Formats: sequence, structure tokens, C-alpha cells
Amino acid sequence: MTDATITEPTAAKNPALSAFADIWKQFRRHKGGVAGLVVFIFILLAVYVGPYIHTVAPNALNVKARNQWPSLAHPFGTDNLGKDMLAQVLAGGRISLAVGITAMLLALFLGTLIGVLSGYFRRLDGPLMRLTDLFLALPLLPLLLVILLLFRDTLRAAFGPETGIFILIVFVIGITSWMHTARIVRGDVLAMKNQEFIEAAKSSGMREHRIIIKHILPNVLSSIMVSATLGIASAIITESALSFLGLGFPSDFPTWGRLLFDGANFLQLTPSRVLWPGLAISLTVLSVNYIGDAVRDALDPRALKN
Repeated sequence: MTDATITEPTAAKNPALSAFADIWKQFRRHKGGVAGLVVFIFILLAVYVGPYIHTVAPNALNVKARNQWPSLAHPFGTDNLGKDMLAQVLAGGRISLAVGITAMLLALFLGTLIGVLSGYFRRLDGPLMRLTDLFLALPLLPLLLVILLLFRDTLRAAFGPETGIFILIVFVIGITSWMHTARIVRGDVLAMKNQEFIEAAKSSGMREHRIIIKHILPNVLSSIMVSATLGIASAIITESALSFLGLGFPSDFPTWGRLLFDGANFLQLTPSRVLWPGLAISLTVLSVNYIGDAVRDALDPRALKN
């Protein structure tokens, strides 16, 4: 009679790490998403680490070197006051990305809150969705212009020219960008709230706010993350449009949109002044959109089963 072979139990895998590994595996299959992630990381490193390598101050004046084409001393050329364009593009990138990320977080918070409340509580569904429809029906660009013109001077006086405009732009972009997130989250909550695990949580006496936090929000996280990536791109484009119209940050506080606005009058003399900030906006928005597509595919439950 042979001895039975005794096998040691294998260590259980961490479910969170296993899920993350599956998501990352699906993400890597999306070539556009991987390329977008590489480009976006490069842009982040350039705007935050670049100033330590290219140490020229963005507002340093050198009238003798004005309107120069790209050279070794000034890789992106100079503007009509002799300011280094590479330093201004790097400084403008930090501001534009800060506006995009902060405005996205505000829009994501509002959209998720309204979407969850509307989808879970039937008595709130009608009023909140009518509010969403109202915001969707508003002409957003004229509304943004009116809000900026009404409150710009007040916030400048209260917080300073840079901080006041930053708060105002983030606020107006955030409160006019939450509607699509709200509709997406509402749809997911409606499809989920009648499932068995939600009914079991209700039967156990769990309070509704705990059900939302513990069961609803984790299951709509994929939609929230996709909205987050696309929201950054939308906020950057909106800020650039406002700055291009001359209603954004002051001229000594460069953003990519403001650099486009300032360089438009010198397009024939030094077209590189428009090329570099425009290219930065395009690459950032394109890379974030590709990342959003890859995240959506990676978080698709049907893809994770394959």
C-alpha cells in the first residue's frame, strides 16, 4: 500500500492584485492606449521635470532676441518680447493640466453624486434628470463667457489675478461638464439596484447610504474612470478655447490656449509660436482619449473573461 502524496495548499492570490493584473493585461492589448499612456507620461515628465533641465525663466525678457526661430539657445524660438517659447510651453502645460485635472474631479464628483442619487432613489430621478436636461440644453460657450465676465473681477480682487482666474475657470468648466457622467452612472445604477446582491443587502438591514458606498459605487467605478479620462481632455480643450478668446488667464500667466492667443497675431512672422502650444494640446487630448478607450475596453467584463 503506497503512501498518499501530501500536497501543501497553495497560497491564495490576492483578489485585488489578480483583478488589477487582468485589467492591465487587457489594457496592454490596446496598442493605441499603450501609445497614449507613453505620450501622456512623457508630457507629464516634460512639464514637471523639464524646467529643472531647461532652466530659462518663462517670463524672462530679452528684447534683442525677440521673434527668433528655433535654435540651440531657444529650441522653440522666442516671442515678440524675447521670452523663451519652450519655457512658456512647459509652464503653460503645468497650468493647463492642473486646470484639466481639477475641473475633471469637480465634474466627476457632481456627475457621480447626481447619477447615483437619481438612479437609486426613484423620487429624485425626475427632478435630477430634468436638471440634467436643462444643463444639456444650455449653450455652454455663451454661458461660460457670461459667467467669466460677471465674476472675473470679483475673484481677482479676492484671491489675486492668477488664483482667482484659476478658481473661476475650474468652477465654470466643472459645473458645465458633469451631465454626461451623471447619465452614464444613472444608467448603471438602474441596471444594478434590482440585482440579487443589492436585495440581499437591503434584507440584511444595511442602511441605504452604506449600500451605495459599499456595493453601488465599486460597481460603477469603470464608468467613472472612463469619464475621468475623457473629462481631462474636454476640460483642457475648454480652457484653451477660453484663453484663446482672451477670457482666461492674464498674459503673464501662460497656458497653452493663452500662448495660441498671443501668437495668432505673429503667425506669418514666427509660425512656431502657434505650432508648439497647438501640438501640445493636440497630443495631450489625443493621448488621453486613447487612454480612455483602452480603460473602457480593459474594464469590460466580457473582455476580462477572454
